[in-house]
Amino acid sequence: MSKVWAALNEHRQELSEVSLRTLCDNSSRTERFLHEVCGITVDLTRHLADDRTLDLLLNLAEESNLLDLRNAMFAGEHVNTTEQRAALHVALRNRSTDPMLVDGDDVMPQVRDVLDRIQSFCNAIHSGSWTGATGRQITDVINIGIGGSDLGPAMAASALRPWWISGIRTHFVSNVDPSHLSDTLQSLDVESTLF
Repeated sequence: MSKVWAALNEHRQELSEVSLRTLCDNSSRTERFLHEVCGITVDLTRHLADDRTLDLLLNLAEESNLLDLRNAMFAGEHVNTTEQRAALHVALRNRSTDPMLVDGDDVMPQVRDVLDRIQSFCNAIHSGSWTGATGRQITDVINIGIGGSDLGPAMAASALRPWWISGIRTHFVSNVDPSHLSDTLQSLDVESTLF
């Protein structure tokens, strides 16, 4: 265990004796614990943390070479060490005209093509022009996945709830036990369900 990690762990023990109310009574707390970043407000004021916590976390980030790792990810380097490949979710969020090079190739044309096809597919489902095998309009979508293949889509669906199309419901099956799928299908019509 590194010295910084040990210090952070010790500090956590110390904070267990402190109430959040006491920390929030500090009138200067918002200066260090409330940030505006790229139009997003990051509010840390209600976290059981103090100035020393932030200093220790910044020290841990420095010790862990977090900035170098972040820069490597944005540069398209192979940061996914288990699969020896780039983490391309940053390319999915690239709305600029800037290229993202992976192994010397710009992946952005392929990313934009896939995003365009996804949008066309969604528009077809929303409009009712894309139907199930029997011609019925889609009323339900079931995502089948385990781990990140369940949690990621479920989080995205929840975050996008204000933009849901009326009449189309989402369901998530995340268990290899067939009873989970069977229970989900009980109230659905398979002719109008997309898997």
